[in-house]
Amino acid sequence: MQIFNEPNIAELELLLQRPKSQQSAEKELQVATILNTVKAQGDSALYQYAKAFDQVELTSLMVTKAEIEYAINQISAPLKQAINKAYQNIYKFHKAQEVVSTRVETTRGVFCWRKQVAIEKIGLYIPGGSAPLFSTVLMLGIPAQIAGCKTVILCTPPNKNGLIAPEILYTAQLLGISNIFKVGGAQAIAAMAFGTESIPKVYKIFGPGNSYVTLAKTLVQKEGIAIDMPAGPSELMVVCDKSANAAFVASDLLSQAEHGTDSQVILVATDSDFLKMVACEIKIQLPKLSRIAIAEQSLQNSKMIAVKDKKEALKIINQYAPEHLIICGKDSLYYADNVRNAGSVFIGDYSPESAGDYASGTNHTLPTNGYARVSGGVALEAFVKQISFQKLSAKGLQNIGNTIEIMAQAEGLDAHKNAVTIRLKSLKK
Repeated sequence: MQIFNEPNIAELELLLQRPKSQQSAEKELQVATILNTVKAQGDSALYQYAKAFDQVELTSLMVTKAEIEYAINQISAPLKQAINKAYQNIYKFHKAQEVVSTRVETTRGVFCWRKQVAIEKIGLYIPGGSAPLFSTVLMLGIPAQIAGCKTVILCTPPNKNGLIAPEILYTAQLLGISNIFKVGGAQAIAAMAFGTESIPKVYKIFGPGNSYVTLAKTLVQKEGIAIDMPAGPSELMVVCDKSANAAFVASDLLSQAEHGTDSQVILVATDSDFLKMVACEIKIQLPKLSRIAIAEQSLQNSKMIAVKDKKEALKIINQYAPEHLIICGKDSLYYADNVRNAGSVFIGDYSPESAGDYASGTNHTLPTNGYARVSGGVALEAFVKQISFQKLSAKGLQNIGNTIEIMAQAEGLDAHKNAVTIRLKSLKK
């Protein structure tokens, strides 16, 4: 990681650029072809793509009960306990997000309220390649469970033996998800968006994935299928002063760098000597990682920036709008109170980003690529919709009828006005 000392505005603009997108016209054409083929050919296309992309010939797309039972027996007791503990914490945090409907009398005789209703059919995409993300099953499945979504479809790619990672199946059954399909990549997004003979069509698709999956989600959104958010490469910003623990900070940077070669980590500190200490710690810790090659490439996208004071550091936070933000040192509360753009914030020396990824309770499906400026991470509200209601008594319509008539007339919508006028006249009789 390169170190930059007090860059000016123009330099900072360049330093905070994300890695260039891997999307291209050629890739978009490939994904569009996959979507259209699945839309036209259904299951047949999914079997063909499994053979082409996953190197496996499947005889069935749906995971059987026997496969789930076998997977459960493959999970060690300590891992089951860990998953169960994470489940409890994540459930507790998301359960607290439930909204109680409030009935409001806006004018005498005019009552308005909203009702929270679960999205009926949702699809979860769970990556299952080199790192099967069973933690994402918890992050997406738990709010869906609390919301009461009736149909939950889970798609994840099989291995070359045609099997799904046991950790994913164990976690899914813990959540009561039984509609699990051996389909990965853009073809899985297509299957959930359009439906096939085996896989039901859903109304909204959740979950991270590679650039093909992300592009597929973006394209099906244009056809009326809702998605959680466009997910880019993972990113982390750490902001601290010289009182922070350099070894802790280095471990946090590496924990995010190992996600993928296009991940980005940025360290901002008010002391340039501290950056050098962290750089030394990275050199010590990096060789011990199993995913060292990935982390090394990710670090090429990453920077260390020294700034003159905490105000400058705060400007950088809000300008970059990181997916994950760790703030540590004596000024942690200053940053926590004033941050405006961040997906998820971790405060203090003992709050690693890994806690949010797995078991603290907050959701790890977060906005990337600067989207934290306008949106937050996945929460219970993403799995529900709010239906508004109103009930007017005769007196209530009389109280606001003239207001409606005047406004409708001003907009030139005579029928709108008449719908009120005809009722008011009937009341006079």
